[in-house]
Amino acid sequence: MRTFDLTPLYRSAIGFDRLAQMLNDAQRADSSPSYPPYNIELVSDDQYRIVMALAGFNRDEIDITFERDSLHVVGRKQKDATERTYLHRGIAARDFEQRFQLATHVKVTGASFDNGMLTIELVREVPEALKPRKIVIDGQNGSENVTALEQRQAA
Repeated sequence: MRTFDLTPLYRSAIGFDRLAQMLNDAQRADSSPSYPPYNIELVSDDQYRIVMALAGFNRDEIDITFERDSLHVVGRKQKDATERTYLHRGIAARDFEQRFQLATHVKVTGASFDNGMLTIELVREVPEALKPRKIVIDGQNGSENVTALEQRQAA
């Protein structure tokens, strides 16, 4: 696998160090984590859903942590008191840690666990001050715009 040195980005790009760090982390991580399997769904324009298949886990063995722009899902299997001998073991049910890097303003709104499927609901809540605004072009100069806006507000 080819590796890239991102150090020059740190010298010349101010404020992009987080992006460079994310690229660096993605380069080091396994390119396709296979356990546990999961889906990321786009429910609507600002709603997302992560569904993870966690066969063999109880809800007590799963820990979900949301901190700023990171979602961390951890599963720790409790040791079974009875010793079992498997002829074939196809259900992994092993400990795992899965991290999801979330975009700015994406929040976790809920989680549920049903029939071995963990569902995490996410929503993007952009503050009103950051949303685009429509600017009305009304007159030839600024004073006419102000009077036209005042007349509309009075009506």
